[in-house]
Amino acid sequence: MNLYDTYASRGFIEQCSDAQALRQLFQTERVTGYIGFDPTATSLHVGSLVPIISLMHLQRAGHRPLVLVGGGTGMVGDPSGKTEMRKLLTIEQISQNVAALQNQLSRFLDFGPGQAQMINNADWLLKLNYIEFLRDTGRHFSVNRMLQQESVKLRLAQETGLSFIEFNYMILQAYDFMYLSHAMDCKLQMGGNDQWGNIVMGIDLARRVHGNTVHGLTFPLLTTASGQKMGKTHAGAIWLDPERTSPYEFYQYWVNTHDQDVERFLKLFTFLPLDQIAELAALQGAAINQAKQTLAREVTTIVHGQQAAAEAQAAAQAAFAGQGDADGVPATNIDRATLQAGLPAFSLLVQTGLAKTSSDARRLISQGGAYVGQNRIDAFDQIISLAHANPDGAIWLRAGKKKHHRIVPV
Repeated sequence: MNLYDTYASRGFIEQCSDAQALRQLFQTERVTGYIGFDPTATSLHVGSLVPIISLMHLQRAGHRPLVLVGGGTGMVGDPSGKTEMRKLLTIEQISQNVAALQNQLSRFLDFGPGQAQMINNADWLLKLNYIEFLRDTGRHFSVNRMLQQESVKLRLAQETGLSFIEFNYMILQAYDFMYLSHAMDCKLQMGGNDQWGNIVMGIDLARRVHGNTVHGLTFPLLTTASGQKMGKTHAGAIWLDPERTSPYEFYQYWVNTHDQDVERFLKLFTFLPLDQIAELAALQGAAINQAKQTLAREVTTIVHGQQAAAEAQAAAQAAFAGQGDADGVPATNIDRATLQAGLPAFSLLVQTGLAKTSSDARRLISQGGAYVGQNRIDAFDQIISLAHANPDGAIWLRAGKKKHHRIVPV
């Protein structure tokens, strides 16, 4: 299958600069394409999985992915989708984040001569001379056109406005595409749909400066069926770093997928054949849980490896039964004497992260969504003690149907 058709059939395409030309390019050439990741943290999160998997598809189809970590643009901060200016990071923080992201991204692609390549735009952006940059590059940009960008209009409508440094971000991203098209024969940039304006400017700049014809493709900005931003939960972001989000918690995030999202997520986040996905999506009632478990296992395998996925699945099954091998289930150690005396239920829910605040815990309990073992917690101040421990010696708490936590006496 032509890679463009793969992207289209799996729901990756929101906008494309020239669909027919790009499809033909995939048919006739080995295409070099890139996606940029700004180093705002030491880990990417679930929201980055669509671009990551799109690069994996690119490589599997025989093309060449460039993974750009924005050590240069990270010093400016992308205003796209933001209502206020990002906190500016120090050079040391950016360097630390770049190294962490490079290590993390290396797990998803085959890097080496003639294969995927990791690049850092600090290598060329930090060398720019400001006056030369204004004369040679800035003259190709229309301020009127820049003001029409959605990221700019959004910020100008806010009380905080848009800083001059952020206003320059789109020029730097366009420069990246122009530079890569000339230096590395890169003919495709991909990214989230909030990057569309920046990508189009890069296409135009590459044509104006070097006469290169390049293409842009954007992915839909994902929300769940409930309207929540992809990768966000009540507890915060779902990270790809196992130290920040354990493989068990990561697996549980996908198991908790809304029924309406299962088919869409199987297409986007797994490499399962489309006919197998159609069969899983056709399952009804309680059987749809089989499709969710398949989704969770496949995505966890891609991110954390087969062994971690198997352990997470086993831990989830143990948690559902409230017994067995539950090493992967999140746990909190609490002094045995304290547990012997007992603690109020709302306090334990907060300590274990099953509730953000005491108010959240009270609300969860009043709505009948909090359990100790297999028993519902009836009062917010119900005392939970070692008398509630399972045969394994731990106290099992549950919020909702699938969020489990073990309290281990020490």
